[in-house]
Amino acid sequence: MAACAGVRRVCAVAPQGVTATFSIVAVDPDDGVVGAAVASKYPAVGRVVPYVRAGVGGFCTQHYHVPEWGERALDALAAGTGPEQVIADLLKDDPQREMRQLAIIDMQGRAAVHNPTSAPERSRYWGAMTGRFYCCQGNTLAGREVIARMARAYEETEGSLADRLMASLMEGDRAGGDHRGRLAAGIRVAKFGVEGYALELYVDKSDDAVNELAEKYAAR
Repeated sequence: MAACAGVRRVCAVAPQGVTATFSIVAVDPDDGVVGAAVASKYPAVGRVVPYVRAGVGGFCTQHYHVPEWGERALDALAAGTGPEQVIADLLKDDPQREMRQLAIIDMQGRAAVHNPTSAPERSRYWGAMTGRFYCCQGNTLAGREVIARMARAYEETEGSLADRLMASLMEGDRAGGDHRGRLAAGIRVAKFGVEGYALELYVDKSDDAVNELAEKYAAR
């Protein structure tokens, strides 16, 4: 429970479609940990937006998301392609590229983001912020404070990378999050030396998804 103290203080797979949402992806190069957390009005969002791989990095695909790009993006990172080039390659022949919101980070902390510049009015506000070893992004948000407060919470929370991801997600939710509601949330963490995910938690359908996810996290 001690590892959850900082979080407390801040305190069915969906098909391809429009995931209006907010998310954060981050790495800890010293500990070999990478993780991502997400929340949205979209059902089961934690299963289709964030992708992480130990020793490689993390990737989020949202707003006209493409789940099959998750492993493809991580494969490209693993092969030595830089984050900016990974996004450029994914979008090169995509007729809906200006409807996508993508974020990617490698284990060195190099991050890149593509925002949905042609998003319809109902999908605004959208934006992103990057900082030391993290990137947070969102669309269909209550306003600019969602992203700004997510970034601040991640930077100022003490504890593990997972603690900091949860704190960031909770602060984004408290700032208004996805202005349509709070249906689903999820977190995935991968660590060098651990096969698969070292942590994965989901709330697929709820009236208060982020807080339910925090309760699962604290109780694990």
